[in-house]
Amino acid sequence: MKNNLIRSLRGEEGEILNEYKDHLGFSTIGVGRLIDKRKGGGITKEESAYLLNNDIDKVIDQLNKRLPWWVALDDTRKGVLVNMAFQMGVDGLLGFNNTLKMIQSGDYVAASKGMLNSLWAKQTPARAKRMSEQMRTGIWQFKQGT
Repeated sequence: MKNNLIRSLRGEEGEILNEYKDHLGFSTIGVGRLIDKRKGGGITKEESAYLLNNDIDKVIDQLNKRLPWWVALDDTRKGVLVNMAFQMGVDGLLGFNNTLKMIQSGDYVAASKGMLNSLWAKQTPARAKRMSEQMRTGIWQFKQGT
């Protein structure tokens, strides 16, 4: 029955893989999934965790392909690169040419300074400071309250 329901609902609702407005003007995604908070829409914590895990895996896969040397880094410093790529995309991260060269050579102190000398650090100073400190020390840094 479920397979037939899925086929039927996809046919009736359509399937749009980005946010769109339904016929009443409410934000929707996928196969008629209401996400508009005005009508009680949204996702569950479990759905958010599923999406986050998929997104992390995609970033890691891209970094494996585009920065093959990164696999030699410890998990803490890999975490910095994933965090940065998650925020600004892998292409955005790859714009940190000098900083990435410093990371590759193991000069984490200079790399952390380079991270702070960027537009990214000006736009998101608290996050950049945490990630810079994590790069410098090799110790995970977390936002207060998380």
